[in-house]
Amino acid sequence: MAPFDPREKGRRGNRYVAWSDLFFGLQEEDRALMRRHIGDFALKPLISVVMPVYNPEPAFLEAAIGSVQAQLYPHWELCIADDASTRPEIAGILRRYQQEDSRIRVLFRPENGHISRASNSALALAGGEFVALLDHDDELSEDALFWVVAALNRQPDAGIVYSDEDKIDSQGLRTKPYFKCDWDPWLFCGHNLITHLGVYHRALLTAIGGFRTGYEGSQDYDLAARAVEHLSAAQIVHVPRVLYHWRMSAGSTAASVAEKPYARLAAQKAVSGHLARMGVPARASTDPAMGSVQQLLFQPMAEAPLVSILIPTRNGAELVRGCVDSIYEKTGYPAFEIVLVDNGSDDPAAVAYFSELERQGRVRLLVDKGAFNYSRLNNRAVAAARGEVVVLLNNDTEVIAPDWLHELTSLALLPQVGAVGAKLLYSNRHLQHAGVLLGMSGCAAHAYADFPEDAQGYCNLALLLRGYSAVTGACLAVRKAVYEAVGGLDEAALPVGYNDIDFCLKLRARGLRNLWTPRAMLFHHESRSRGADSTPEKKARFWNEMSLLKKRWPNAWYHDPAYNPNLTLSKVDYDRSMQPRTLLNTRHWPSPFAAGYVAPKSSGLRLLLALPEKGPDSRPLAFARALLRQGLIQSYAAAHGSAFFEVSPEADGWFDALWLAAPPSGLMWFERSLMRCLPYVMDVTGLEAFAGAPEPERDNRLFQSLVHAAALSMPDAAIVAGLERLYGLSLAGCSRVLAADSAPEDLLSCLDSVRLAEALPACRIRFF
Repeated sequence: MAPFDPREKGRRGNRYVAWSDLFFGLQEEDRALMRRHIGDFALKPLISVVMPVYNPEPAFLEAAIGSVQAQLYPHWELCIADDASTRPEIAGILRRYQQEDSRIRVLFRPENGHISRASNSALALAGGEFVALLDHDDELSEDALFWVVAALNRQPDAGIVYSDEDKIDSQGLRTKPYFKCDWDPWLFCGHNLITHLGVYHRALLTAIGGFRTGYEGSQDYDLAARAVEHLSAAQIVHVPRVLYHWRMSAGSTAASVAEKPYARLAAQKAVSGHLARMGVPARASTDPAMGSVQQLLFQPMAEAPLVSILIPTRNGAELVRGCVDSIYEKTGYPAFEIVLVDNGSDDPAAVAYFSELERQGRVRLLVDKGAFNYSRLNNRAVAAARGEVVVLLNNDTEVIAPDWLHELTSLALLPQVGAVGAKLLYSNRHLQHAGVLLGMSGCAAHAYADFPEDAQGYCNLALLLRGYSAVTGACLAVRKAVYEAVGGLDEAALPVGYNDIDFCLKLRARGLRNLWTPRAMLFHHESRSRGADSTPEKKARFWNEMSLLKKRWPNAWYHDPAYNPNLTLSKVDYDRSMQPRTLLNTRHWPSPFAAGYVAPKSSGLRLLLALPEKGPDSRPLAFARALLRQGLIQSYAAAHGSAFFEVSPEADGWFDALWLAAPPSGLMWFERSLMRCLPYVMDVTGLEAFAGAPEPERDNRLFQSLVHAAALSMPDAAIVAGLERLYGLSLAGCSRVLAADSAPEDLLSCLDSVRLAEALPACRIRFF
C-alpha cells in the first residue's frame, strides 16, 4: 500500500488543484516529451537557483531543495547561503544535501546579515548564465525550469522571465493562484509582478550590483525595479503557467502582509526610487488596509497645462448641469476649459441653458446639427480644443474625486502613455468601468462591471493603476497631439459604438500604453442621454460596428496582454477558464496528432479547416489540397463536428490559419472555443442557408459567424451583396472572390490576412 499523502485529502475538495491537475498535471508521457524537447533546445543555459536560508522549518527546507532536484530540466545548480541559522538541524540538512548532490553548493555565513546580504552570498556562488530566486520554504513545479528555458529559446535576448504563482500551505495544499498579465510597468509599481518565479540574466544582476541592504523584506522587489530599468518590454517575458508555490507559514508575507510590516515600507521605498530614476513625477504610498500594494501619488505641477474637457450632448440639460456643476465644484486641477458640443438640441430649455453657460464663460459652445455620430462630435471638439490634453467626457457623468483631473493629466502627459481611463461608478455606486478586457464575451467588456465600489478585485488589481489594451471613451484623457496623430475616432466606420476600443488599439499599435487609474473617480449614469441600443436599427448598427472592429483587429481578442489565458472569457470576475487558452498536457491532444510543448518551426502555412460535413466537395478542402500539391503551404487538417477526418502527412498539430466552410452547423468545438476570439476566413458558396434567417435572433450561429469572421471567401461577388442586404453588415471590405481558377497568390493572400499571431496547438480543439 502506498504511504498516506496528506495532500490527497485536501485535493479531493480543492477545485483549483483539480482544475490544475486536469490541464497541467504531468504524467510519464508528459515528462518524456519535455525531456525530448530539452534535447532539441538550441539554448541550454545553466540556471543557478539562489536560495538564502535562515531557520526554516526543516521539512519545508527539504521540500524546497527537493523541488529543485526534481526539475525535468537538468542543467541547474542550487546555490545556498545559510545566514547563521540558530536551529542546529539546519546545518546538518544542508551538509547532507551538499555531500549527496554535487550540483548543490552551500556557504555558511559566520554571522547573520539578514536576507539581502545572505542573498548576495548565495548569488556569489552562482556560475549559471541565468539566476532563479527561490525562498527557503517555497517550492518549484517540476517543469518550472523547462518552461523558463523554452521561453528563452523563443526570446534569446530576454533579461527576465517570470511566471504565474500560487500559494501552498503547511500541508502542501495549493490555493490562491495568481494568473498574471504580460509585462506591465505600471502594475509593477503597484505590486511585485515578477515575484514569483523570477529568473534573471546573471550579467544583469552583476551590472546592478545584486541585492541592496536597507530593502529587507522587499529586497527582491528593489532588485526587480532596478533590473527592469535596463531592459525593453520585449526582454521581460511572462510564462502564463503556475511554476512557483509560495509557502503560507507563520512569519511569511504569503500568509499576510502584517507578518512583515517592514516589508511594506521597503516596497514603498523601492518603488519611489524606481519612479524617480524613470523620471516619473510621483511617489509610492502604502496603506496597511489595502495589503501589500502601492498607490502612486503624482506631485503637484509647477505649471499646470491647459486641459480641454469635451462634452457632447443632445438636449439633456439636467445631465449637463450635473456634469458641469460637479466639474467646477469638485475639481482641484486649476487649468481647464469645457467645450460643450450641442448635437442639434431641440429642447428650448436645454438650448437656453447651454447659451447661458456660454455667456457665463463656463463653456465654449460648438453646435453640430448633423445626425448623432459620437466620433465626429469628439473629433470636432478636439480640433477646437486649446488644451495640451483633451478629456473625452460623457454628459451623464459627475465628478466624485477632486484629484480626478490632476491624476488623468499627470499620466496622459507622460511620453510613453496613450489613453488614460477613470474609475466609473453607476448611480448605485457599483463599478461601471475599471478597464476593458478584450475577447470577453466575444469582443470586449468592462472588468469588474457591477462589482461594489470598494471591490479589491482579483489579487487587488481593482485597487491599482495598471495598463489595459483599452479604456472606455466615457472618460478618457489623451494628449491632443497623440489623438490627432492616430486620426482620432473613426467617424466613418464607427460612428457610435466601439470607436473608443478602436482608438485605444491604434494607440497601442503606436507603442503607447493605455492606462486605467482608480484615483480618478466619477459617476457614469450610462446612456441616459442617448438611450439603450434597443431598437432594431440600433441593434443592427451595434452588430455592424462590432463586425468591423473584429475585422480591423483580427488578432486582438485571443490573447489580451493585460489578461491571462488561464482566465475566463465568459465573465468579468477573473474566474478560471473552463479550458485554458494555452498549452495543455498530453491528455488533451486529439487524434491523430502527437502532443507537443514547443511549437515546431514552420516552412509555410498550416491550415485548420472547419467543415460542417465530411466530404470531398468542400471548396476549402479542395483549395488546401491544391496549395499543398504546389508546395505553397506546409500542411492542412480538416475536421467536422467530432473528429479530424483528413490530415495531410506533413501536419504537426499546430495551425497558422483557420478556414471555415459555411454554414457552420454542427461545429460546436469551433463555436465554443475559437469562433469569437480567433480570426478565420469563412467560405460562403451561396445564400440558401442565410436567406431563411435574416434576423440575428432567429439563427444566432449563422449571424455570429459573419460578425466574427475576419474575412470572407466566395465564388461570386453577388454573394457578399446578398449577405449585406440580409444582415445589414458591411462585408465587402473583407471579402475575396475565389473562383476555381483563382491564382494561388490570391488564395495565399486571403489566408495570410487571417494569419494567427501565435500558432494554435491542436490541444485547444475540444470535440464535443
